[in-house]
Amino acid sequence: MEPTLNEYEIQPLEDWLKPKCRPLIISGPCSAESREQILATAAQLHKTGLVSAFRSGIWKPRSRPSGFEGHGEIALKWLAEVKEKYGFPLAVEVATPKHVEACLKAGIDILWVGARTSVNPFSIQELADALRGVDVPVMVKNPLNPDLSLWMGVIERFYMNGINKLAAVHRGFNTYEKTRYRNEPLWDIPVKLKSNFPQLPVLCDPSHIAGKRSLLHEVIQQALLLDADGFMIESHHNPLVALTDAAQQVTPGDLEKLVKQLKIPIKSDENPCKEMEILRNRVDELDKMLINTLSQRMNVVDDMAHIKKECEMTVLQIKRWKTIMETRTAYGVEKGLSKEFLESLLDLIHKESIKIQSKIIS
Repeated sequence: MEPTLNEYEIQPLEDWLKPKCRPLIISGPCSAESREQILATAAQLHKTGLVSAFRSGIWKPRSRPSGFEGHGEIALKWLAEVKEKYGFPLAVEVATPKHVEACLKAGIDILWVGARTSVNPFSIQELADALRGVDVPVMVKNPLNPDLSLWMGVIERFYMNGINKLAAVHRGFNTYEKTRYRNEPLWDIPVKLKSNFPQLPVLCDPSHIAGKRSLLHEVIQQALLLDADGFMIESHHNPLVALTDAAQQVTPGDLEKLVKQLKIPIKSDENPCKEMEILRNRVDELDKMLINTLSQRMNVVDDMAHIKKECEMTVLQIKRWKTIMETRTAYGVEKGLSKEFLESLLDLIHKESIKIQSKIIS
């Protein structure tokens, strides 16, 4: 029998990546463009004293083949110089078993799986099989599409092949709706992942969420409020001439300024505030009242279903449902609740009501 998520024995992040500061930061250029660029960026990042690991892409999966696709294995030698000179652990994206083999031979410390690879269970299984019996940390970026189950499945495939040094990386999602972000954060998805998989470190990649330097601070600050375990931030010694993702990379100096401007919240389990405990107890009481009220409502729905069955009425009453949505939403908005929240809540209640009535009447 396969273990449930709560039974997975994931090693704590601090056991395989020592944080230089809070929050933990992994940084480096989007792409390894040249030896000079890699060493110059590494030197400046080392000077900040903030970076716990150096990252760079050496195989770049571009949408079109005319784009810069990286220098491949030759860039591993440049990264080896960074490690030797500055002592950074190295992190590299892999997409094929051949990439894995090359990285392991070159002494790469951490592997990560990109969003374009995470969407394909066949590719993930090949990578997981290639790592069977290998003691190396693996970080998993969320798939391009907002699918929590698929993201969890990637993590499970590595775990079931013996990898227990794991972390998830939230880099945002592709959506039909275009917003000011390059990739929509959809914060509820990493929150659900963290809730369902409490042992798993969840980092944030604000560079790919933001898509531009000007939005990095707000994305990082929001991720901190949602208890992110660390950040993967793209930096380049001269972002204006970067061959890939120039708009979202920052200089190491700007990265240092950005980190110093952050407000680091106290983790909830470290909070000594007595007032917070009082309010939490009050929330617990209100939640019980809310659940009791919902239970009473569904009992009434049960009674209604029996009457509908007797009178040979349809389960779905569109006119009545529209009235409920309009009146309850208006009332809730008056009480200070958001329309979007109310519509989502009422929709869930309605679906459950339909399910209860259909079971009785059928």
